Amino acid sequence: MGISRHATAHWEGDLKSGSGKLSTPTSGLMTDTPYGFNSRFGDQKGTNPEELIAAAHAGCFTMALSNKLSEAGFPPKSLDTRAEVDLSLEGGPTLSAIRLKLKASVPGIDEARFRAVAEDAKQNCPVSKALSAVPITLEAELVAG
Repeated sequence: MGISRHATAHWEGDLKSGSGKLSTPTSGLMTDTPYGFNSRFGDQKGTNPEELIAAAHAGCFTMALSNKLSEAGFPPKSLDTRAEVDLSLEGGPTLSAIRLKLKASVPGIDEARFRAVAEDAKQNCPVSKALSAVPITLEAELVAG
């Protein structure tokens, strides 16, 4: 048996002038968090699907990498990931690119091994697999620390 998580969305009105609210009842992280056309395509305060996908991908990839590094005998001191999700508007809205930008402090690992493990985590974390229709790149930097 697997694990199931959920979120809810409520929307009122048309696309451009309407508004919605997102909630994550189990964690309580979001309760009626606003989202709408202007928080997605403009600069109005609120969240949007691309930001939430970016957060999910950054979290999933970072956890997968921590596990893979530890299994390889190199538990990380710290991993900091930024995920950038691009929404192209040409030909209709489409997720067009995801960039994972990682800074990692991993004692004792060499650059080649680090890059191989990071690439494996990028390819195999559950969110990367779910988003496999979107080109995903990884910039991985090994930093002292």
